[in-house]
Amino acid sequence: MRISGYRTLTTVHEWGRPVGDANGVYADGNVPVPIIMVDTDEGITGVGLGPHTHLDTIFAAIEGEDPRGVTALYDRMLRQTFKAGHAGAVFGTIGALDTALWDIKAQAAGEPLWRLLGGRDRRVPAYASGLDIGLTDEELVSLYQVYARHGLRAAKLKGGLDIERDRHRLTLIREVLTEAAHGSRPGLMFDVNEAWTRKQAVRHVCELERTLDLVWIEEPVRRWDAEGLAIVGRGVRASVATGENLTGLEQYRPLLAAEAVDIVQMAAVWGVTHFLRVSALAHAHDLPVSPIGTTPIALLHAATSVPNHMISELQDLRPPLGVSLDLTVEDGAFILGDSAGLGITIDEVAVTAFTRRPDDPMTAGTPNVRPEHAGRRLLAVADAGAASQRRLIPDRETLRPDGEVN
Repeated sequence: MRISGYRTLTTVHEWGRPVGDANGVYADGNVPVPIIMVDTDEGITGVGLGPHTHLDTIFAAIEGEDPRGVTALYDRMLRQTFKAGHAGAVFGTIGALDTALWDIKAQAAGEPLWRLLGGRDRRVPAYASGLDIGLTDEELVSLYQVYARHGLRAAKLKGGLDIERDRHRLTLIREVLTEAAHGSRPGLMFDVNEAWTRKQAVRHVCELERTLDLVWIEEPVRRWDAEGLAIVGRGVRASVATGENLTGLEQYRPLLAAEAVDIVQMAAVWGVTHFLRVSALAHAHDLPVSPIGTTPIALLHAATSVPNHMISELQDLRPPLGVSLDLTVEDGAFILGDSAGLGITIDEVAVTAFTRRPDDPMTAGTPNVRPEHAGRRLLAVADAGAASQRRLIPDRETLRPDGEVN
């Protein structure tokens, strides 16, 4: 079997509500989702979700190769970017191609990827994560009630701009999940997406911890600030979670050496091989891992095969337009199916027929562009994101294998 070519598509994730974090909000809830499809001379096509940055250059490292040699091909792609480096969106392109190759390898073996990688249990524990900073209190409660009906008993709130607003919203989520669990205490996590300085982080979290029990604080300071993350970790009770924006083992090394991270995270867009390697590194330091991503199906498969997986992020109950996934969400967990490969099906006709394109994701005011005053705000930013376009959240239920929702 040989890799014969690739195709690219861009679809959209329609959230039906504003989504974002302390850095910005997609007011209309429409977020672009780039797709790479890798073809082989035996008719097997693998799918990866991720950027197309320098795709021709990186693809040259794997064209004509046997796709089943995935980890060796991953290293070839890294070497292909030697001079310019593999950080940022380039790492996402490598990750998307890597994911597509794992999909091909498992399809060729006639097995779901979780089985091929050595997983024993197709159930992957999940926590709710609504990208919810732009929601009103009513919308927030409605959203987490839907998560609760799917058995989720842990949740992560976006915030970091107003202590009292964050406390209020975390309390609302705690009440929703406690009621659904008939009084059992839920797990609460808090994510500020690098919005603070070190002192701001300790002050803000300590104030929240006067009345709330946080499992972790996520990305309290800049992703590369090993000393700062360690200072935050020593100053608060909550664990420090970080890593979703780190691109390569070399970026984790200083954080682990400084004992700056308690929950090691990786983004789905960086690919399966990256996840497996970081998981092994974390395991060597007795640390748990937790994948991050909007459509994290590839890392869910991989999570079944590592000994230190803790819990995975569940953002939306619907996949992007034209994408169907062989998984369900039941009793607080992703349940992976038996389809060979990743269990991703792309309806290319539906994607190409879609004419209304989402806004440029790199526009100022979106979560991808750091605000000018991030880390330098003196006063609270009240109701951050709440001025976004308002709409009540539809009551969306179980994800079916065909991508429709019950």
